[in-house]
Amino acid sequence: MHLSDVLARDSFTASFEFFPPKTEGGWNTLFGTITDFGKLKPSFVSVTYGAGGSTRQFTHDLVVRIKQETGLEAMPHLTCVNHSTSDIDGILERYATAGVSNILALRGDPPAGSATFGGDFHHASDLVRRLKAFPANRVDGGKGFGIAVAGYPEGHPQTPNTLTQMDHLKAKCDAGADLVISQLFFDNHAFMDWRERCEIAGIRVPLLAGIMPITSVAGLRRMAELAAGTRFPAPLLRAIRRAESDEDAVARVGIHWATEQCRQLLDSGVRGIHFYTLNKSDATRRIYENLGVTTTDALRR
Repeated sequence: MHLSDVLARDSFTASFEFFPPKTEGGWNTLFGTITDFGKLKPSFVSVTYGAGGSTRQFTHDLVVRIKQETGLEAMPHLTCVNHSTSDIDGILERYATAGVSNILALRGDPPAGSATFGGDFHHASDLVRRLKAFPANRVDGGKGFGIAVAGYPEGHPQTPNTLTQMDHLKAKCDAGADLVISQLFFDNHAFMDWRERCEIAGIRVPLLAGIMPITSVAGLRRMAELAAGTRFPAPLLRAIRRAESDEDAVARVGIHWATEQCRQLLDSGVRGIHFYTLNKSDATRRIYENLGVTTTDALRR
């Protein structure tokens, strides 16, 4: 289902992100997890793509398997890094043949140990334009690919100038993006301010809020490393510090915080929430239960 149809169907979208396992045991475990997520009836799910396309085949295989075996709408990530135009065209052709309708277009990060991006595409907006140029009649009955892009409410570490950063996001949207999925954040004020700045910049596509519940102190430190620039509000850190000797208590703090974030975002009229799941269903399921719903059908009403 094309993203435009998903957005027309769902006044509020809930979606989940997975990453492709690298072992057979991991695949089997993940599919049990995906079955749990399927019960929540997400609007769509997305599948990550490693640095420099390092998980290209795994991403393709997982997306196709999700689509064929679960009925969930699966959206692969696709990056610019180290890809020629013919590489991208070949990937898009395979997805079109498999019936995949939507792509999350990203610039991506260079492979570990490399300072260069390589390839024919230097910005996500370049990739969006290539997606738009793909023959529409090959995808979803003539609609072409639905396109999502990334946004950064608290800024991108490689673009400290926030005005330039907004110009980059506007360029991606002007090139043809259908929606924006935000980087994870823990301070809703940052998202609200960013949403208003997007409106001022003339960005009119839906903005989805990216939420990742903290479930361990180690996980918190990984988030701080991977999502550089993300603010961890003092009340959240204080609560985790009080609970840090008890792993279950830390998880309860993280799930409670994410639940309250979601409540506030729903009350503010957010268009959708995208959960970064780390391939685990328990935290997201508990957030749904805390919100008083068990499926997105209830949220859509």
